[in-house]
Amino acid sequence: MANGSRQAAWEFFGTELKRHREEAGLTQAELGYRVFVSGGYIGQFEQAIRRPQLDAAQRIDEVLQTDGFFERTWRKLIDDKRYADYFTEVVELERTATKICTFAPTLVPGLLQTAPYTRAVMLAGNPLIADEHIEEKTSARRERAQILGDATRPVYWVILHEHVLRIPVGDAATMAKQLDHIARMVRQRQVLVQVLPYSVGAYPLMGRMVQLMEFEEAPPTAYTEAVYSGNLLDDPALVKRVQEAYDLLRAAALPAEASLALIESAAEDHRRCGSTT
Repeated sequence: MANGSRQAAWEFFGTELKRHREEAGLTQAELGYRVFVSGGYIGQFEQAIRRPQLDAAQRIDEVLQTDGFFERTWRKLIDDKRYADYFTEVVELERTATKICTFAPTLVPGLLQTAPYTRAVMLAGNPLIADEHIEEKTSARRERAQILGDATRPVYWVILHEHVLRIPVGDAATMAKQLDHIARMVRQRQVLVQVLPYSVGAYPLMGRMVQLMEFEEAPPTAYTEAVYSGNLLDDPALVKRVQEAYDLLRAAALPAEASLALIESAAEDHRRCGSTT
């Protein structure tokens, strides 16, 4: 679904929400209270500024007695089988974000991955995976990354732990080209990248992948990932804590120029390793 069509569909969702709410004689605040979100959030859903999470759509159906209409509409708009169920909403939010900040402790983030790197990650997680499934997932990640080439692309700020640069994913050539790709995007000013070096030792959010997203007219969100699961946070207090932890990581990381030099040096190390095997 194209971005324009997707936005029109969310506007339809909001229009229907407002119509059913008013027919039920409820204010935004009253519906929000029963759905366990603020009245302001209901207003943002109705204006298609913010997308509700699945549990909110389900509770709206219960309160307004709409026989699953909003859950079915949500699933049609959000559900994309190319992504894990817990990640589909994150992909949707990335498309409307004005700023994305990511901390990657172990792997290159999907928005920066090259196709060979993605394939190597897929094979490591499932050695028996079918080629067509690999290509489907790889294509999906390339499609996600298109937001970084758009005229309205978000500010994308990434902190990579040095571990990401050193651990070989795929062969040496795959790693060298992956790091070259990141360096090229930095030099083209498409992304801001800092590296958290081994010398820092213990750090906030130890080993936890985190992504913060900001929006033009909606509150920020934070996404964290665990084993085959993810958690999208929109509680302001929790998002603030994640932001504070990210700020500490940013302060501990190498400056941009030193980070770029380390990325390019690591790429050469992988290339040299490949030439001696």
